Amino acid sequence: MIFTKEEYSSRLEKVKKKMSEKDLDILVISDPSNMNYLTGYDGWSFYVPQGVIVALDKDEPIWFGRKQDSNGARITTFLKEENILGYPESLIQSPPSHPYDYVANYIHNNKWEKKNIGVEMDSYYYTAENHNRLITKCPNANFKDGHLLVNWIRYIKSDAEIAFMQEGAKLVQAGMQTAYNEIKPGVKQSYVAGKIQQTLLAGNDQVQIGGEYSGLNIILASGKSASASHLTPTDKKFKENEGTIIELGGVKHRYHCALSRTVYIGKPDSKIDETLKITNEGVEKAIENTKPGNTCHDVAVAFWSVLEKYGLEKESRCGYSIGLGYPPDWGEHTLSIRKNEKTVLYPNVTYHLMAGMWMDTWGLEISESIRVTENGCELFCDFPRSLHLV
Repeated sequence: MIFTKEEYSSRLEKVKKKMSEKDLDILVISDPSNMNYLTGYDGWSFYVPQGVIVALDKDEPIWFGRKQDSNGARITTFLKEENILGYPESLIQSPPSHPYDYVANYIHNNKWEKKNIGVEMDSYYYTAENHNRLITKCPNANFKDGHLLVNWIRYIKSDAEIAFMQEGAKLVQAGMQTAYNEIKPGVKQSYVAGKIQQTLLAGNDQVQIGGEYSGLNIILASGKSASASHLTPTDKKFKENEGTIIELGGVKHRYHCALSRTVYIGKPDSKIDETLKITNEGVEKAIENTKPGNTCHDVAVAFWSVLEKYGLEKESRCGYSIGLGYPPDWGEHTLSIRKNEKTVLYPNVTYHLMAGMWMDTWGLEISESIRVTENGCELFCDFPRSLHLV
C-alpha cells in the first residue's frame, strides 16, 4: 500500500457520494489508473480484462482479474481476501468464453442484476465486447456511463500525491539533462533514448532515487520529423542544422511529471529562435494566470493572446491534467487548457502546460508540469526553457 488506509477510505467515500448523486448502485472501473487510485493495485496486467467494482452496499471495493494476477492484488492492495476475485485461465483469450461472463455471474450472485450499474464507456480498457457481455448476461440491469467519475475525484491531489510528482520532477530533469549531454552529430537517436531511459529508471549520481515506466513513451524526433507531435526515437543519427524535440516523463509510484524541451545542433534559423521566444513568452503569461479561481479559459487566453500578437497560430490545446497514469497516456482526462473551457482551478490541481509548435517542416516544444497553490502556482521543475544549442 503506497498511501494510508485513511486516504484510500476518503477516496472511496467521495466516489460513493458521487455515485449516489448519479443514481448508481454499482460502478465497474476498468481504467487501471482509477483501479490504482481506489485500491493501490499496480501490475502490468491491463492487457487482459480486469477491474474494480464499487458497490454502495459493500464496505470495500472488489478487485477482479486473471487468477494468476490475483497475488499482485494481495501484494499491492489493502483488500480483504474475499474481495480479490481471480477468474480462471480458461477464460483468457478463449472465445466464445470471456472474462466478463465471470463478472456478469458475480453481479447475479450479489443480486445486482436489476441495479443501476455504471461503466467507464470511453475508457481505453473497456471494450465493446466487455460491454456486450454485461448487457447480454444482465438484461434487466440499467447500465449508465460512469466514465470520468473517478477521474474528476482525482482532479485535486493530496499532499502525498504531490510529493510523488515532486520525485518524478527530479527524475525527469535528470533525464532531460542526459539528453542534453548525449545529443551530438552522428549519434543515433536510439542510443540517446537508451541513456535517457536509464536515467529515468535508475536515477544518477545527483538523483539517487529510482523511477518507473511511463504512461507515454519517450518522444524524440529531429528535423522534419519534429513537425509531428508524437514520433519516437529511431536509429536515425543526429545531424548538423537540425532541431530535436524531446518530451519525457519522470514517474514515481505511477505519478508523472512531464517536461519538454528543444535541442538544436548548429546555428538555428531565425524563425526557430524567434518562435521559441514567442512561445516562451506565452508560457510565462499562462503561468502568471494559473491561480485558484481562474479557469482553463483564463489560462488559455493569456497564452494565445501572446501568439496572436505576433501572428502565430496553434490549433491544439496547450495543456491537460496530469498525475496518475498507465499506458497509453499520462493525462488524467479532466481539464484541458483551451479557450471556452470553464473548468475552475483549485489548490493542488496539477497540469502539463504543453506549448508544442509543430510547423510544416520543423517543430519545437517547451512544457512545464504545474501545481496550483493557495495563491498562484509553482513549477515542478526548474530547468531552462531556452533553445539548447549543441
